[in-house]
Amino acid sequence: MKIQRIGSKPSAKGPADYFTGTVRIDALNEPPEPARVSMALVTFEPGARTAWHTHPYGQTIIITAGAGWIQREGDAKVNIFPGDVVYFEPNEKHWHGATATTAMSHIAVQEKENGSPVNWMEQVTDEHYNS
Repeated sequence: MKIQRIGSKPSAKGPADYFTGTVRIDALNEPPEPARVSMALVTFEPGARTAWHTHPYGQTIIITAGAGWIQREGDAKVNIFPGDVVYFEPNEKHWHGATATTAMSHIAVQEKENGSPVNWMEQVTDEHYNS
């Protein structure tokens, strides 16, 4: 058994290669092999969002605060709110983030394949984000 105490790991800034705007990532778990599930609390300031990406085994996000948007490729963006639970299918191209005026936090749960839970793609442009 392992207990990870609050504050025992510093928050990380979402890298500009994969995020637009101010994003904070707090790792919730990083179990050793053979475990594959990782979790993080991700906080997006207004206007912040991920780049387009996929997950080899899918991803579940649980909205914990604020208001956000999600979008899968080919569909319109959708509003998300605290208590909503979203599942993205394996290899489903999508993005998620805060609305233009309200911050949003979610817990992200995904499984790693070959050490990585995500395949990053192009940034979501301001024009696309605001449409």
